[in-house]
Amino acid sequence: MTISALAAGTSAPSLQPDLLGRLSREARGAPESGIVEVVNAGRERGDLVPLWVGEGDLPTPSFICDAAKASFDRGETFYTYQRGIPELRQALADYHGELYGRPFSAERFFVTGSGMQAIQIAVKCVAGAGDEVIYPSPAWPNLPAAVNLTGALAVPVAMTLSDGRWNLDVDALFAAVTPRTRAIFINSPCNPTGWVAGREILREVLERARALGLWIIADEVYGRFYYGASDKAPSFYDVAEEDDMVLYVNTFSKNWAMTGWRVGWLSAPAALGQTIENLIQFSTSGVAVPTQRAAVTALTHGRDFLDEQIRRAAEGRQILVDAFSASPRIRFSEAEGAFYLFLSVEGQTDSRQFALDLVRETGVGLAPGSAFGETGEGHLRLCYACSPQRLTTGATRLVEWVSRL
Repeated sequence: MTISALAAGTSAPSLQPDLLGRLSREARGAPESGIVEVVNAGRERGDLVPLWVGEGDLPTPSFICDAAKASFDRGETFYTYQRGIPELRQALADYHGELYGRPFSAERFFVTGSGMQAIQIAVKCVAGAGDEVIYPSPAWPNLPAAVNLTGALAVPVAMTLSDGRWNLDVDALFAAVTPRTRAIFINSPCNPTGWVAGREILREVLERARALGLWIIADEVYGRFYYGASDKAPSFYDVAEEDDMVLYVNTFSKNWAMTGWRVGWLSAPAALGQTIENLIQFSTSGVAVPTQRAAVTALTHGRDFLDEQIRRAAEGRQILVDAFSASPRIRFSEAEGAFYLFLSVEGQTDSRQFALDLVRETGVGLAPGSAFGETGEGHLRLCYACSPQRLTTGATRLVEWVSRL
């Protein structure tokens, strides 16, 4: 059809029947969330006990909200630094310095519009079409999705479960490396299993990645939710040098109950600064200043609240351990970190159907293990960063229902 014909008023042929076919391969390949399906099945119940998503049940504390309100009142509603306001980048450096006992430069911290965006930018920094990123599985589904949406391939390496503990075989991890591999993604403490990589495992992964010239993307979002002797989980910061090829992704969501604020950070060698700034510019053009003011306050005045968050998670973890230990049909790995219990029920292999039946019949909402990859099938994820009352109710209903199956 000619341009003149269109100008004369002739209708263009309809594209409606083939719209999806005209999308990019990456867009068509974006997976539907297996968790959201269960949420939609149970969200209207009046007696719902929602334990399916990765957030607590406390709202953001008022002292953090007040910092954002004050920023709005000052009229801080304009474009700002792409890398983050200087005050927040320095607060991040100070926070890490106190946590790890050595100085950090503000130049290695970049403010992002969520931990998810930090992951997306990290992946874009190191991988593109035809490349591969290796990761242990089960894993948070957003990670492989972020990789695949760049045109790269996310390659899972199955973790093993023995004697009630999840384990990573480092040899198997590196056996998956090919000439197309660009990075290894390590999430520790892990969502969904609660597995924590010890310092020696982190050191071995780092040394072998160095030898192969591979990047490491370190998701340490749950690093403060650790049930060992320390106030933090082992970290690549404990073993890596300043300029090692490690990109750290993190968020304000979990520590300070700010899931809805959508603010996180990326920590990287300062030499990558302009590249990361460019990627932020061409995606979101920076994070709103009031949100960043709130984040500064969370870092500088939020220690007591964070301690309370960790205490509540540890209490919730124990409630579930006590409740499920009394059931002969429920098996679980006692999480070393994060705030999830990854459990299985004897005789149940279809976690999607089990989760749907559970929420429809009892009102207890859990995430199906199949949402976290093939290795997660047969399991269910339960978030215990919530009140003792909610957990007790949910655990009681689950144990009673399982006993009747």
